[in-house]
Amino acid sequence: MKPPLADRMRPRNLKEFVGQSHLLGPGALLRKAIEEDRLFSMIFWGPPGSGKTTLARVIAKETQAHFVSLSAVLAGVKELKGVVEEALSYRDTFRKRTILFVDEIHRFNKAQQDAFLPHVESGLITLIGATTENPSFEIIAPLISRCRVLVLYPYTREELRIILERALRDEERGFGAEGCEIEDEAADLIVWMADGDARMVLNSLEAAASLLEGKEKRITRILVEKALHKKPLLYDKAGEEHFNLISALHKSLRGSDPDAAIYWLTRMLMAGEDPLYIARRLVRFASEDVGLADPQALTVALSAMEAYRFLGSPEGELALVQAAVYLATAPKSNALYVANGRVRAVINETGPLPVPLYLRNAPTELMKEMGYAKGYLYPHDFEEALVDQPYLPEALQGGKVKFYLPTSRGYEQKIAERMANWEKEKEKKRGP
Repeated sequence: MKPPLADRMRPRNLKEFVGQSHLLGPGALLRKAIEEDRLFSMIFWGPPGSGKTTLARVIAKETQAHFVSLSAVLAGVKELKGVVEEALSYRDTFRKRTILFVDEIHRFNKAQQDAFLPHVESGLITLIGATTENPSFEIIAPLISRCRVLVLYPYTREELRIILERALRDEERGFGAEGCEIEDEAADLIVWMADGDARMVLNSLEAAASLLEGKEKRITRILVEKALHKKPLLYDKAGEEHFNLISALHKSLRGSDPDAAIYWLTRMLMAGEDPLYIARRLVRFASEDVGLADPQALTVALSAMEAYRFLGSPEGELALVQAAVYLATAPKSNALYVANGRVRAVINETGPLPVPLYLRNAPTELMKEMGYAKGYLYPHDFEEALVDQPYLPEALQGGKVKFYLPTSRGYEQKIAERMANWEKEKEKKRGP
């Protein structure tokens, strides 16, 4: 029985590896370390199917190191001790370094991580950990400080297409010897539904190929839909409908139409769109089109995203619907979006204007002698914690520019009133 196509098509060396050029391109950090055999302990942080395990195996082969693989789900302290003994044996007998690859390293508890910490520090083990979670939250600080965190990105559609076509052509490990072909539309559908996951591309291709019958050797879009048990709604190979749907959702939210927002959101989910992509767009909308008219909107959108991560599909999708309805029915303001654009335009025009001396930090005596922080007025020393003191660079002072202009909608009405009252109080303090 053949191994799955995704296993058969694993790159065997750097030349075969596709993607992650920021790490493996000419002169890149990891590529130089491999070519010069100056490996360091590292943690690969990236989404599923981004090549973490494959890259670790390639590194081991390229450096001729002894490679040991552990799954954090199955291994315990006993298995780790066994790896240490094995590493000592290979070092003393064969003068070989040991690369320990730990998949899902974030699942190791503190005691397990502490167990191999001294061996990573001594250099007996070169650790390569793989995680889909933020290492800052899941891995102990002493271990992170001894490793470099390398981020792996989802594959682009172009890279996934290369991987797919290579599997079709490869006569030894892929479908090359069987003469399989694929329609462009079918290939684009597989790539689109994989959403950056190389493993999913190969699994989908294999599933579609398994449905070929008799002398038929051409994989069609219909065959792919049948294999994946999904029929994307109005999918087109250029991906235009993908952007049409998200545009319709965004504009329905902006137009305060909850029914239309639910409709377009559900259409996207049923078409196979990544729910987290939709969640990210909802978060963006909360700042761009609602802003401080309803400060709670951003919290609702972020909570919906976390709820989906916690529950997954289909249960978590209702949290996205809840957020969409909230955003659609919230008061709207793009004042933050406009303010951000104004600020960027001014900075591009004026360049990096100097910070006024009285706003500068003065941690040393020399800086104080130079006038740093001199004349700064501490607002809490004044009534209502309000002081008439400019905070922009000198070239922009005197009311020359206004970036944030709150609307009269929702909570921004209160912000506008507060800012107007502050200005009146400052004018009183200035006097005639």
